[in-house]
Amino acid sequence: MKRRFLLAALPCASALVRPARAAGFEDFIHELEGRARRAGVPSHIAFAALSGLKPNQEVIRHETHQPEFTLTWAQYSARVVTQTRVAAGKAAFAAHRGIIEQVRARFGVAAAPIMGIWGIETDFGHYQGDFNVIDALATLAWYKNSSYFGREAIAAMRIVSRGDVRLSELRGSWAGAMGQPQFMPSIYLSTAVSYSGHGQPNIWTSVPDTMASIANYMRKSHWRLGLPSSEPVLVPPHLNAALAGRDHVLPLAQWQALGVHRLAPARHLPANTPASLLLPDGPSGEAFLAFGNFRAIRSYNPSDLYALAVGELGRRILA
Repeated sequence: MKRRFLLAALPCASALVRPARAAGFEDFIHELEGRARRAGVPSHIAFAALSGLKPNQEVIRHETHQPEFTLTWAQYSARVVTQTRVAAGKAAFAAHRGIIEQVRARFGVAAAPIMGIWGIETDFGHYQGDFNVIDALATLAWYKNSSYFGREAIAAMRIVSRGDVRLSELRGSWAGAMGQPQFMPSIYLSTAVSYSGHGQPNIWTSVPDTMASIANYMRKSHWRLGLPSSEPVLVPPHLNAALAGRDHVLPLAQWQALGVHRLAPARHLPANTPASLLLPDGPSGEAFLAFGNFRAIRSYNPSDLYALAVGELGRRILA
């Protein structure tokens, strides 16, 4: 639920938003404040949240270069599924295993996707972003002419008005995602869980609330216990690459009949299990089978590379 890495130098900030265009930002903020009040946000909170904002050039720079959609799988996986992160994940899993097992039993979501998402989103809670969430969302709503980001800015104000977090503490990613799971504000309102039982959900400092909130999201996205999201496979050189792709689904047995070879310790799955073959870097790169749970992870972030990385990181942590 985030778009974070800035990979290359981009034009200077003043070149990103021309002064004439920036002048229209004040009118946009005034209109957004009115929408927030009509949506039930108290006037003093809407005013405090939006007063004095200017287009955030750092947010705009990040928005123009998102790694999940610009890198190859080899580049992306080398960046996010590192030995350091795997080791940190193993330590975090050992420290919180009891909670994770409780969450698995309650929500029906395996430990692997929880650990994979937690690790890739915030390095197991260590980096949650330091952008003013409402500033970032208002900038994106204006810059992209996006009703979605405008609604998310209003949702963030609702979180403050509920008393869940102080306005000054509402920090997150450049895209407005918050806390250890990097939830967008509307997702927080609909999905975050107070598993620790201490009032409102605390996805910023509570590991139990974070684990349960990620699991609740995945449960809502129809995660199925006993089914992996994806797994690495070997494919024969003669396999027709046109068969690859997330939308081309065949039974597992048919993939195997075509020469796709599963690798140990792949779990036993019924022969009729639906699967897709993914070749993220083409026929010469790594190959994966993606199962129904792959879609559940993609609901968290609509990138095949992200979903593959979550699966890979989770597998390595639990290995």
